[in-house]
Amino acid sequence: MSLKLQLLRNGKIILEVPLSPMDWPKDQLATEFKAFEEDFQKFSNMFDALSNQTRLKMMRMLVEEEDSTMNFADFMKDLDLNPKTVWENSRKLSDGGFLTKTGRGTYRCSEFGQSAFITLSLALRRLLESLEEIENI
Repeated sequence: MSLKLQLLRNGKIILEVPLSPMDWPKDQLATEFKAFEEDFQKFSNMFDALSNQTRLKMMRMLVEEEDSTMNFADFMKDLDLNPKTVWENSRKLSDGGFLTKTGRGTYRCSEFGQSAFITLSLALRRLLESLEEIENI
């Protein structure tokens, strides 16, 4: 069975990725892996940013906010964090491209950050669940 991951915009396929190495031309697969290796630091920063429960909670709060903005004090109060912890975690999220500082003590989740967070936290989880179900069939 050949599995493909599709990304649709307004019902049109904008990306289609086979999920088996057997479904890729050998030279194209090698090119894709090489490109991934070249972007390794970017992916490493993103995964590192989300590899902590506090940062996941911070991102969830930002994504759920109507304007995707929160201030330093809200993170401290709502998550029961000390200033150093908020600062360190917001820096990691910024390094991963999820968060920008918009003013003194105010943080905003970027459009990229919102999409990447949903992709990595929700879509990836569901994709892995589906692959596990297929494996067990």
